[in-house]
This record gives sequence, structure tokens and C-alpha cells, in this order.
Amino acid sequence: MLTSKFKRQVFLVGSRIRSLRKDRALTQADLAHRISIQQSDLCRMENGEYKVSLETLFKILSIFEMNIADFFNEGASGATRDREFEFLRHYQRLSPKAQDEVQEFIQFKLQSEDKVRDEKVKKDN
Repeated sequence: MLTSKFKRQVFLVGSRIRSLRKDRALTQADLAHRISIQQSDLCRMENGEYKVSLETLFKILSIFEMNIADFFNEGASGATRDREFEFLRHYQRLSPKAQDEVQEFIQFKLQSEDKVRDEKVKKDN
């Protein structure tokens, strides 16, 4: 039986793969084909239902052109990773419509912060 901590780690690895894949505008089918696995297996890995083998992880890292330290975001503190995991867990429980609303809100906040930063730069110059 898998421990809760182990399940969480499997979930985090899968979530990271999903995030990186989406950042690169790849579909599950595209990535699965490039690493020679079934799309359904990749889906289960991203959802934390399957453990990702080291061989598969290294293939993914090669495609994403990153090393394992970057993948695991070694610069982030444990508290930051825990907070991100909690946010992701809550986000995934939302309906698709609610997820869209969260994404729109994040975009709004980012634009607001960019505007404030730009105004500060103008003021400082």
C-alpha cells in the first residue's frame, strides 16, 4: 500500500509533467508519441495514478531540454512546494468553468502587477 506522502510525490511529478507539457503547447498524444508510450499511460502519470519510471522521466527531460534539478525545482523551499501543491489540489477540484475564472483572475492580477511595475519604472526614470 502506498503511503500518503508517496502518493503526493507521484502526484507532484505528474502535475509537473503536465505543466511543462502545456507550457510547450504539446498535447498528451504528442508527448506520448515522442517518448514512445501510450497517451492513456501519460494521462495516468499526469494524474498521479501511475508512477513515472526513471527511463520515461529522462526521455521527458530530454524533450523538454532540462535537467532533473530544474524539473524538481530545487530552488523552491518545502513550504513553497506545499503551498503550490495545495493550490493545485484545490484548483483541480473546481469545475471547468470555475478553473477558467481562476485563470482569468490570475491573468488580471498579473496585468495589474505589470502595470504597477511599469508605472514605478517610469516614475524612477
